[in-house]
Amino acid sequence: MNNSQWLDQIKEEILEPDLPICDPHHHLWDHPNSRYMLDELLQDTTTGHNICSTVFVECSSMYRADGPVSLSPVGETEFVQGIAAMSASGQYGSMRAASGIVSFADLNLADDVRGVLESHIAASPNRFRGIRHAAGWHASEAIRNSHSNPSQSLMTHDDFQKGFSHLAPLGLSFDAWFYHNQMPEFVSLAKAFPDTQIVLDHFGGPLGVGPYENKASEVLAEWCDLVAPLKDLANVHFKLGGINMKVNGFNWHKRDLPPSSDELVDLTAPYYEHCIKTFGANRCMFESNFPVDKDSCSYHVLWNAFKKMSQFCTEVERAALFHDTANRFYRLSESNTV
Repeated sequence: MNNSQWLDQIKEEILEPDLPICDPHHHLWDHPNSRYMLDELLQDTTTGHNICSTVFVECSSMYRADGPVSLSPVGETEFVQGIAAMSASGQYGSMRAASGIVSFADLNLADDVRGVLESHIAASPNRFRGIRHAAGWHASEAIRNSHSNPSQSLMTHDDFQKGFSHLAPLGLSFDAWFYHNQMPEFVSLAKAFPDTQIVLDHFGGPLGVGPYENKASEVLAEWCDLVAPLKDLANVHFKLGGINMKVNGFNWHKRDLPPSSDELVDLTAPYYEHCIKTFGANRCMFESNFPVDKDSCSYHVLWNAFKKMSQFCTEVERAALFHDTANRFYRLSESNTV
Protein backbone atom coordinates (compact mmCIF):
# COMPACT_ATOMS: atom_id res chain seq x y z
CA MET A 1 0.00 0.00 0.00
CA ASN A 2 1.47 3.35 -1.03
CA ASN A 3 1.05 6.61 0.88
CA SER A 4 -1.93 7.80 -1.16
CA GLN A 5 -3.79 4.54 -0.68
CA TRP A 6 -3.02 4.63 3.04
CA LEU A 7 -4.31 8.20 3.41
CA ASP A 8 -7.43 7.50 1.36
CA GLN A 9 -8.67 5.18 4.09
CA ILE A 10 -9.78 8.23 6.08
CA LYS A 11 -12.22 10.66 4.49
CA GLU A 12 -13.88 13.48 6.40
CA GLU A 13 -16.53 16.08 5.67
CA ILE A 14 -14.86 19.47 5.25
CA LEU A 15 -15.56 21.79 8.15
CA GLU A 16 -16.26 25.46 7.41
CA PRO A 17 -15.39 25.15 3.71
CA ASP A 18 -15.66 28.90 3.08
CA LEU A 19 -13.11 29.99 5.70
CA PRO A 20 -10.25 31.75 3.81
CA ILE A 21 -6.86 30.08 4.29
CA CYS A 22 -3.32 31.03 3.46
CA ASP A 23 -1.06 28.00 3.77
CA PRO A 24 2.27 29.63 4.69
CA HIS A 25 4.50 26.57 4.52
CA HIS A 26 4.84 23.95 1.82
CA HIS A 27 7.56 22.64 -0.48
CA LEU A 28 7.93 21.80 -4.15
CA TRP A 29 10.37 19.23 -5.51
CA ASP A 30 10.93 16.62 -8.18
CA HIS A 31 13.15 13.86 -6.82
CA PRO A 32 13.47 10.25 -7.95
CA ASN A 33 10.42 8.43 -6.54
CA SER A 34 9.20 11.63 -4.85
CA ARG A 35 7.42 14.34 -6.78
CA TYR A 36 5.53 17.31 -5.36
CA MET A 37 5.00 19.93 -8.01
CA LEU A 38 2.04 22.18 -8.84
CA ASP A 39 -0.17 19.26 -9.86
CA GLU A 40 0.42 17.42 -6.58
CA LEU A 41 -0.05 20.61 -4.55
CA LEU A 42 -3.37 21.25 -6.28
CA GLN A 43 -4.51 17.70 -5.55
CA ASP A 44 -4.18 18.55 -1.86
CA THR A 45 -5.34 22.16 -1.82
CA THR A 46 -8.50 21.42 -3.80
CA THR A 47 -9.87 18.77 -1.43
CA GLY A 48 -12.50 21.14 -0.01
CA HIS A 49 -10.87 23.80 2.16
CA ASN A 50 -10.76 27.38 0.85
CA ILE A 51 -7.03 27.70 0.20
CA CYS A 52 -6.57 31.20 -1.24
CA SER A 53 -2.79 31.39 -1.37
CA THR A 54 0.37 29.62 -0.27
CA VAL A 55 3.96 30.35 0.67
CA PHE A 56 6.79 28.16 -0.60
CA VAL A 57 9.64 27.40 1.81
CA GLU A 58 13.07 26.23 0.69
CA CYS A 59 13.91 22.55 0.35
CA SER A 60 17.12 22.53 -1.75
CA SER A 61 15.10 22.16 -4.93
CA MET A 62 16.36 22.97 -8.44
CA TYR A 63 19.61 24.67 -7.44
CA ARG A 64 21.72 26.04 -10.27
CA ALA A 65 24.17 23.51 -11.66
CA ASP A 66 26.56 26.17 -12.96
CA GLY A 67 28.17 29.30 -11.58
CA PRO A 68 29.32 30.21 -8.05
CA VAL A 69 28.23 27.79 -5.35
CA SER A 70 27.02 30.67 -3.19
CA LEU A 71 24.50 31.62 -5.87
CA SER A 72 23.27 28.09 -6.61
CA PRO A 73 20.23 28.44 -4.27
CA VAL A 74 18.95 31.29 -6.47
CA GLY A 75 17.94 28.54 -8.87
CA GLU A 76 15.26 27.52 -6.38
CA THR A 77 13.77 31.01 -6.43
CA GLU A 78 13.81 31.01 -10.23
CA PHE A 79 12.11 27.62 -10.28
CA VAL A 80 9.36 28.58 -7.84
CA GLN A 81 8.84 31.96 -9.53
CA GLY A 82 7.92 29.96 -12.64
CA ILE A 83 5.47 27.76 -10.72
CA ALA A 84 3.92 30.86 -9.15
CA ALA A 85 3.51 32.48 -12.55
CA MET A 86 1.74 29.37 -13.79
CA SER A 87 -0.64 29.53 -10.85
CA ALA A 88 -1.19 33.28 -11.25
CA SER A 89 -2.41 32.72 -14.81
CA GLY A 90 -5.70 31.45 -13.40
CA GLN A 91 -5.55 28.40 -15.63
CA TYR A 92 -5.24 26.16 -12.57
CA GLY A 93 -7.98 27.75 -10.47
CA SER A 94 -8.33 30.69 -8.13
CA MET A 95 -5.76 29.58 -5.55
CA ARG A 96 -2.46 31.43 -5.91
CA ALA A 97 0.42 29.05 -5.22
CA ALA A 98 3.74 30.42 -3.96
CA SER A 99 2.45 33.97 -3.56
CA GLY A 100 5.42 34.28 -1.23
CA ILE A 101 8.80 32.60 -1.67
CA VAL A 102 11.26 31.75 1.11
CA SER A 103 14.57 30.45 -0.21
CA PHE A 104 18.02 29.66 1.16
CA ALA A 105 21.12 31.80 1.45
CA ASP A 106 24.15 30.68 3.42
CA LEU A 107 24.40 33.15 6.28
CA ASN A 108 27.85 31.78 7.08
CA LEU A 109 29.03 33.92 4.15
CA ALA A 110 28.79 36.83 6.58
CA ASP A 111 28.80 40.16 4.71
CA ASP A 112 29.20 38.39 1.38
CA VAL A 113 25.65 37.03 1.69
CA ARG A 114 24.23 40.40 0.67
CA GLY A 115 24.95 39.72 -3.01
CA VAL A 116 23.15 36.38 -2.76
CA LEU A 117 20.11 38.02 -1.18
CA GLU A 118 20.05 40.69 -3.87
CA SER A 119 20.17 37.96 -6.53
CA HIS A 120 17.13 36.27 -4.96
CA ILE A 121 15.27 39.58 -5.01
CA ALA A 122 16.18 40.12 -8.65
CA ALA A 123 14.94 36.61 -9.52
CA SER A 124 11.53 37.28 -7.96
CA PRO A 125 10.98 40.97 -7.18
CA ASN A 126 7.31 40.60 -6.28
CA ARG A 127 7.33 37.30 -4.40
CA PHE A 128 10.68 36.71 -2.70
CA ARG A 129 10.15 37.45 0.98
CA GLY A 130 13.06 36.03 2.93
CA ILE A 131 15.23 33.04 3.67
CA ARG A 132 15.47 30.00 5.86
CA HIS A 133 18.82 28.69 7.02
CA ALA A 134 17.91 25.56 8.97
CA ALA A 135 19.94 25.08 12.14
CA GLY A 136 18.62 21.77 13.50
CA TRP A 137 21.53 19.97 15.17
CA HIS A 138 21.67 17.31 17.85
CA ALA A 139 24.45 15.15 19.26
CA SER A 140 22.30 12.01 19.14
CA GLU A 141 22.89 9.81 16.09
CA ALA A 142 19.18 8.95 16.21
CA ILE A 143 18.27 12.53 15.30
CA ARG A 144 18.99 13.66 11.77
CA ASN A 145 20.47 17.13 11.45
CA SER A 146 18.92 19.69 9.11
CA HIS A 147 19.40 19.34 5.35
CA SER A 148 21.65 22.42 5.36
CA ASN A 149 24.24 20.42 7.35
CA PRO A 150 24.54 22.97 10.16
CA SER A 151 27.31 23.00 12.70
CA GLN A 152 26.65 22.89 16.42
CA SER A 153 25.32 26.17 17.88
CA LEU A 154 25.12 27.68 14.40
CA MET A 155 22.90 30.59 15.44
CA THR A 156 25.56 31.86 17.86
CA HIS A 157 28.40 32.02 15.32
CA ASP A 158 29.77 35.43 14.37
CA ASP A 159 29.68 34.85 10.61
CA PHE A 160 26.09 33.60 10.78
CA GLN A 161 25.03 36.68 12.72
CA LYS A 162 26.87 39.01 10.33
CA GLY A 163 24.95 37.41 7.49
CA PHE A 164 21.73 37.66 9.49
CA SER A 165 22.26 41.39 9.92
CA HIS A 166 21.67 41.95 6.20
CA LEU A 167 18.07 40.69 6.24
CA ALA A 168 16.28 43.63 7.83
CA PRO A 169 17.98 46.35 5.73
CA LEU A 170 16.75 44.53 2.61
CA GLY A 171 13.25 44.14 4.02
CA LEU A 172 13.57 40.36 4.29
CA SER A 173 12.26 38.00 6.94
CA PHE A 174 13.78 34.86 8.44
CA ASP A 175 12.20 31.44 8.84
CA ALA A 176 13.82 29.66 11.79
CA TRP A 177 14.01 25.87 11.94
CA PHE A 178 15.85 23.94 14.65
CA TYR A 179 15.14 21.52 17.51
CA HIS A 180 13.56 22.46 20.80
CA ASN A 181 16.74 21.91 22.83
CA GLN A 182 18.31 24.75 20.81
CA MET A 183 15.67 27.29 21.83
CA PRO A 184 17.99 29.35 24.11
CA GLU A 185 20.29 30.00 21.12
CA PHE A 186 17.32 31.20 19.09
CA VAL A 187 16.07 33.45 21.87
CA SER A 188 19.47 35.16 21.99
CA LEU A 189 19.47 35.62 18.22
CA ALA A 190 15.98 37.11 18.17
CA LYS A 191 16.86 39.49 20.99
CA ALA A 192 20.01 40.63 19.19
CA PHE A 193 18.06 41.54 16.02
CA PRO A 194 14.77 43.10 17.15
CA ASP A 195 14.22 44.77 13.77
CA THR A 196 14.32 41.47 11.86
CA GLN A 197 10.96 39.80 11.37
CA ILE A 198 11.26 36.12 12.28
CA VAL A 199 8.83 33.23 12.12
CA LEU A 200 9.52 30.07 14.09
CA ASP A 201 8.73 27.02 11.96
CA HIS A 202 7.07 23.89 13.35
CA PHE A 203 6.81 25.09 16.96
CA GLY A 204 10.59 25.08 17.26
CA GLY A 205 10.94 21.33 16.66
CA PRO A 206 9.78 19.45 19.77
CA LEU A 207 11.57 16.12 19.49
CA GLY A 208 10.12 12.68 20.06
CA VAL A 209 12.84 10.32 18.88
CA GLY A 210 16.23 9.23 20.17
CA PRO A 211 16.66 10.30 23.80
CA TYR A 212 13.17 11.86 23.72
CA GLU A 213 11.28 8.74 22.62
CA ASN A 214 8.17 7.98 24.74
CA LYS A 215 8.66 11.20 26.70
CA ALA A 216 5.88 13.30 25.17
CA SER A 217 4.67 14.88 28.42
CA GLU A 218 8.21 15.72 29.55
CA VAL A 219 9.05 17.27 26.17
CA LEU A 220 5.87 19.37 26.20
CA ALA A 221 6.66 20.71 29.67
CA GLU A 222 10.27 21.46 28.72
CA TRP A 223 9.15 23.14 25.48
CA CYS A 224 6.67 25.38 27.34
CA ASP A 225 9.47 26.62 29.58
CA LEU A 226 11.85 27.15 26.66
CA VAL A 227 9.43 29.24 24.55
CA ALA A 228 8.37 31.45 27.47
CA PRO A 229 11.07 34.12 26.84
CA LEU A 230 9.67 34.66 23.33
CA LYS A 231 6.48 36.21 24.69
CA ASP A 232 8.04 39.66 24.89
CA LEU A 233 9.84 39.47 21.52
CA ALA A 234 7.34 41.08 19.17
CA ASN A 235 9.51 40.36 16.11
CA VAL A 236 8.98 36.60 16.53
CA HIS A 237 5.95 34.89 14.97
CA PHE A 238 4.95 31.23 15.09
CA LYS A 239 3.98 28.64 12.51
CA LEU A 240 1.56 26.21 14.08
CA GLY A 241 2.03 22.89 12.30
CA GLY A 242 4.79 20.64 11.06
CA ILE A 243 4.48 18.61 14.23
CA ASN A 244 3.46 15.37 12.54
CA MET A 245 6.90 14.60 11.15
CA LYS A 246 8.62 11.37 12.13
CA VAL A 247 11.08 13.31 14.27
CA ASN A 248 8.23 14.50 16.51
CA GLY A 249 7.63 10.94 17.64
CA PHE A 250 3.85 10.57 17.31
CA ASN A 251 4.45 7.66 14.90
CA TRP A 252 1.35 8.18 12.80
CA HIS A 253 3.18 6.64 9.85
CA LYS A 254 3.48 3.30 11.64
CA ARG A 255 -0.27 2.78 12.01
CA ASP A 256 -2.53 0.65 9.85
CA LEU A 257 -4.87 3.65 9.49
CA PRO A 258 -3.88 7.31 9.23
CA PRO A 259 -5.13 9.63 11.96
CA SER A 260 -8.48 11.36 11.93
CA SER A 261 -8.72 15.04 12.78
CA ASP A 262 -9.99 14.13 16.25
CA GLU A 263 -6.91 11.99 16.85
CA LEU A 264 -4.62 14.81 15.73
CA VAL A 265 -6.41 17.13 18.13
CA ASP A 266 -6.19 14.69 21.02
CA LEU A 267 -2.40 14.29 20.81
CA THR A 268 -1.12 17.61 19.45
CA ALA A 269 -3.59 20.32 20.53
CA PRO A 270 -1.62 21.35 23.67
CA TYR A 271 1.11 22.85 21.47
CA TYR A 272 -1.37 24.84 19.39
CA GLU A 273 -3.40 26.04 22.34
CA HIS A 274 -0.34 27.10 24.29
CA CYS A 275 0.98 29.23 21.43
CA ILE A 276 -2.35 30.86 20.67
CA LYS A 277 -3.07 31.67 24.31
CA THR A 278 0.50 32.78 25.11
CA PHE A 279 1.49 34.72 21.99
CA GLY A 280 -1.86 35.68 20.48
CA ALA A 281 -3.43 35.00 17.10
CA ASN A 282 -1.75 38.02 15.53
CA ARG A 283 1.61 36.27 15.95
CA CYS A 284 0.46 32.77 14.97
CA MET A 285 -0.41 31.08 11.66
CA PHE A 286 -1.47 27.54 10.85
CA GLU A 287 0.78 25.70 8.35
CA SER A 288 0.60 22.39 6.51
CA ASN A 289 4.29 21.58 6.00
CA PHE A 290 3.29 19.47 3.02
CA PRO A 291 4.36 17.13 1.61
CA VAL A 292 6.56 16.31 4.61
CA ASP A 293 3.61 15.92 6.98
CA LYS A 294 1.82 13.96 4.26
CA ASP A 295 3.75 10.92 5.49
CA SER A 296 1.47 11.10 8.53
CA CYS A 297 -1.88 12.62 7.58
CA SER A 298 -3.91 13.97 4.68
CA TYR A 299 -4.33 17.64 3.85
CA HIS A 300 -8.09 17.87 4.38
CA VAL A 301 -7.89 16.04 7.71
CA LEU A 302 -5.08 18.30 8.92
CA TRP A 303 -7.00 21.53 8.23
CA ASN A 304 -10.10 20.03 9.84
CA ALA A 305 -7.97 19.47 12.93
CA PHE A 306 -6.83 23.10 12.88
CA LYS A 307 -10.44 24.24 12.68
CA LYS A 308 -11.38 22.08 15.65
CA MET A 309 -8.40 23.25 17.71
CA SER A 310 -9.29 26.91 17.21
CA GLN A 311 -12.94 26.74 18.27
CA PHE A 312 -12.15 28.56 21.52
CA CYS A 313 -10.97 31.60 19.53
CA THR A 314 -13.02 34.59 18.41
CA GLU A 315 -13.96 35.09 14.76
CA VAL A 316 -11.27 37.76 14.38
CA GLU A 317 -8.64 35.53 15.98
CA ARG A 318 -9.51 32.64 13.70
CA ALA A 319 -9.29 34.88 10.63
CA ALA A 320 -5.78 35.79 11.78
CA LEU A 321 -4.73 32.20 12.44
CA PHE A 322 -5.94 30.86 9.10
CA HIS A 323 -5.13 33.77 6.82
CA ASP A 324 -4.43 37.27 8.07
CA THR A 325 -1.25 36.74 10.13
CA ALA A 326 0.49 34.89 7.30
CA ASN A 327 -0.76 37.40 4.75
CA ARG A 328 0.63 40.27 6.80
CA PHE A 329 3.91 38.62 7.79
CA TYR A 330 4.78 37.66 4.22
CA ARG A 331 3.29 40.89 2.79
CA LEU A 332 1.08 38.99 0.37
CA SER A 333 -1.28 41.92 -0.04
CA GLU A 334 1.40 43.56 -2.16
CA SER A 335 1.44 42.94 -5.91
CA ASN A 336 2.68 39.38 -6.39
CA THR A 337 0.70 38.17 -9.37
CA VAL A 338 3.18 38.85 -12.15
